[in-house]
Amino acid sequence: MRKPGSWMQNPTDERILEVLDTGLILGPTAIAKNIDKHRVTVSDRLQELQKYGFVECPENGYYEITDVGEQYLEGKVDASKLEEDQV
Repeated sequence: MRKPGSWMQNPTDERILEVLDTGLILGPTAIAKNIDKHRVTVSDRLQELQKYGFVECPENGYYEITDVGEQYLEGKVDASKLEEDQV
C-alpha cells in the first residue's frame, strides 16, 4: 500500500510516477498527454517530486523516476516522512 505525503497531489503525482516507471525519460508535455493533465500542472508537480527525490532531471526538460520513486510505487517508502531535498 502506498503511503503519500501531505505535500503530494494525488492521483496526479502517482500517475506521473507510473508513466515514468515504464523506464522512459520524458518531458512534461509527453507525460501530460498520457495522464490527461495540462503540461503546466505536470511541470509543477515534477519539480515538487524532484525536491523529494522521486524523480531526477538527467537532461534539461526531461525526467526519469529514481529508486526512491520506484520504492514509493511499491509501497516501500512513506512519503509523509520525507522532507524536501532530504534524499
